[in-house]
Amino acid sequence: MSVRSGEGLLGRVAAVIAADDRKRADKDEDPLRRKPLLAPLAPAESGDLTVAMWDVLHTLASVTALSEKGAGRGLAEHWGALNYNQALGVGGQLQLLGPGQYLKLTGEGRGIGEYYKHQQSRDLGTGLALTIAKHVLGQRYPDHCVSILPAETVLRAGPGLTDRRKKTGEGRTSSHPYRPQYLAEIWRPGEASLVVPIVSKGNHGNAVRSAEQLASASAHAEGMHIGEWNETQGLLFSTELSRAGVVTVHALQAPGRGGRLHLPAGEQPVSLDGQARDRPPVGGDHDAAPAWHLGPKDFRWFQEALGRTEAAGLMAFTDSGDGTAQYLTDHQGAKRFDGYEHAAGVGRRGIEKTLLGVPYVGTDHVFRLNGRRVEAYSGVDAELFDLLRKGRVEEYRAAVHETHKIRPWLGRDREWGGPVSVHPDGSVFAIRVMKSRPCDGSCEK
Repeated sequence: MSVRSGEGLLGRVAAVIAADDRKRADKDEDPLRRKPLLAPLAPAESGDLTVAMWDVLHTLASVTALSEKGAGRGLAEHWGALNYNQALGVGGQLQLLGPGQYLKLTGEGRGIGEYYKHQQSRDLGTGLALTIAKHVLGQRYPDHCVSILPAETVLRAGPGLTDRRKKTGEGRTSSHPYRPQYLAEIWRPGEASLVVPIVSKGNHGNAVRSAEQLASASAHAEGMHIGEWNETQGLLFSTELSRAGVVTVHALQAPGRGGRLHLPAGEQPVSLDGQARDRPPVGGDHDAAPAWHLGPKDFRWFQEALGRTEAAGLMAFTDSGDGTAQYLTDHQGAKRFDGYEHAAGVGRRGIEKTLLGVPYVGTDHVFRLNGRRVEAYSGVDAELFDLLRKGRVEEYRAAVHETHKIRPWLGRDREWGGPVSVHPDGSVFAIRVMKSRPCDGSCEK
């Protein structure tokens, strides 16, 4: 797909911001607080990027595993990613792409109703943007792991951060109505994590609409500060799902030196194996320009919330309710998962499958795709699943970091009979068309 950045894009976004500021001034309104400095991605980080759609859907499914969007209230909600398995292709058809071919909306992708276009552009934009974000951050920090987390779920562990009514004193919240949707944690065992907020938007318009969305995204990115004020990095994306052209992701960054979760001198290292806990973070001192501001006193709690939310998301990806609940606080939705387990009810209480010669524990889903029965499977490497089930997050992270460069895999598993995506965190996402079963005389015609 095409990833566009550069000075031209930056200039268009700056023009949109200037026009919006003038419009607000004419109405005697204050301008929106935005990132004071935006910049293009490095040339090596943009241009043409080769992606596998199963990787994109895997990424989208992973970040929605803890969501509250559907009637399932968080149990296996990640299957919503399968809605888009036929939305993108080339030449209007779903098919394998060769060199020089770019992702486009298929006829099915273009044919959705107006009401669903916003949801489609948001969800596909999220999957594509976060795939790029992991690629970019993986290049910048090759000796670290990159975890993408939903900001809303992480911040709910600090209840004050999700209440937009302004309060006073410790734990006061912000009147700033914007914040990023996702957080990238760049981590390595024994080190303080680096956190990069991510804002993702999508549209069915053109480059002009994407410039407007990136201008808006700069306000969302400004809504969270980690460490020194106005020094937090950020990644901003707007995905253009053109009805006539190719899929294009427009990207900018907010440079900065902040975001590193260094603990105050003399404090003991953070342990992710302890009990999940809520903590309203201490508000910043920027009353004239309020935002979600995390300072050194918040870093221990924040580091714990990040690590345990990642573990919860992985367990939700396997459909393990009890395994998920142990890592969440009540404010994060632990009660939605508590007491629920896999229907199997024995052993690891999940569906075990061997893919690429590796045993996984997870859950499956059967659905119909244009009349064909299709099976999808999501899970986590069995050894890593056992560590997470027992609450041993530190051991899990050590094992993942040791293999994070060799674990990723994309392609077809011949024995499984379909495409498989394996991520560095040990999660797997696989799909296949189910073989027709002969009728034994009892089935309906």
